[in-house]
Amino acid sequence: MVRLDGWLTGMDLNGCHLLLIEPPCCPGCRPGPASSRVFVTGAAPLQSGPASLIGVLGQTAEGHTLTAARPFGGGIGRRRLLASAPLVCLAAAAPAVEPLKLLQESVTIDVHSHAGRLLSVRTNRTFTPVADSMRDGGLAVVCLAIVSDAPTHRLMTDHRIHPFRNPAPGELYAYSHRAFARLHALATQQGMTILTDVASLQRARSDQPCVIVAAEGGDFLEGNPERVEEAYGQWQLRHLQLTHYRVNELGDIQTEEPVHGGLTDFGAEVIRRCNQLGVIVDVAHGTLSLVRRAAAVTTKPLVLSHTSLTNRPRPFTRLITPEHAKLVAGTGGMIGIWPVASLFPNMAALAAGMARMVAEVGVDHVGLGTDSMGLVGPATFDSYAALPGLAAALLAAGFGVADVRKLMGGNYARVFAASMDG
Repeated sequence: MVRLDGWLTGMDLNGCHLLLIEPPCCPGCRPGPASSRVFVTGAAPLQSGPASLIGVLGQTAEGHTLTAARPFGGGIGRRRLLASAPLVCLAAAAPAVEPLKLLQESVTIDVHSHAGRLLSVRTNRTFTPVADSMRDGGLAVVCLAIVSDAPTHRLMTDHRIHPFRNPAPGELYAYSHRAFARLHALATQQGMTILTDVASLQRARSDQPCVIVAAEGGDFLEGNPERVEEAYGQWQLRHLQLTHYRVNELGDIQTEEPVHGGLTDFGAEVIRRCNQLGVIVDVAHGTLSLVRRAAAVTTKPLVLSHTSLTNRPRPFTRLITPEHAKLVAGTGGMIGIWPVASLFPNMAALAAGMARMVAEVGVDHVGLGTDSMGLVGPATFDSYAALPGLAAALLAAGFGVADVRKLMGGNYARVFAASMDG
């Protein structure tokens, strides 16, 4: 009889689960060496996700087995959670404070989102509610991001997003104007203030939801650094992600073969201009080599807005290693954890994912980046109204009120203030 901690997959047609050393990044992914996988059959129905199981360990020709498995009922403390390499189940202790009230009294921020059907630029579909769900869930600020390379990429048969053509000269610049205009229209229609300065961000609360204008991919610059200043003034851009799904003029991306060897000289010039203006530099989707040079170039904290942690990276994964994360944190920056359902099927699992990143870089360098309406697959939650559930899960995991405030927006607010400081 043994106890094993890890990530439990859903049941297969033979009534068997797999216990993995870390969460898969997508359906069908089985991280870790084959020798670390355990075939599990339960004495009672078992739930997929982070698990701590007791059962009878055995061996067959196919590998290790755990039979008559049942959840370990003793609970798990935060110290064990943070020290453990595999994910483990969270204690179900009730929070001592009311989660919604905690969020309503804090500067809460989603650091990366396309909510409201923002991305329907070409079809101009009717916006869906954003501000109402923010009020319901205690979210004060959403970083709404246009996608400037959208006309050139799509989901392919390998279930990954790839570029399928090169843009025409001026195409992505023109497209970005339509996308920025749609973002402003969404904010106006739903009565959301666009934030451009530190004082306004510090006052932000969920009863009056606000927006920070962001761009996912500097493709609209088309090699012209002056367009950073233009977007700053004309569209109130305050958050620029350098790369997205095509290798552009700024650098290499995680999901394609490298071309530039990381960040280009043009990318470095864009970072310097962002630092001077007060625009947050976001290195999401960039390769480790890109982030390494960006960290050396920047004089302000970096953000990596939407990802999660892996200790065993696969080719072209969007997840990041501890080394990758520590480069961002080393600038004083922060990393947004995204609620991908295949990684984090419930709020307890998402809280565990945030705790794993905290264990690597510290509680001052982690936040939430939902990628709302931008994820390829299902999300852990579909509405900002569900955010009190995440706050409750973080409290149950052992985080104090001050730490939950940091994780739910305070860390990004600090980076925003540092980026604006001339």
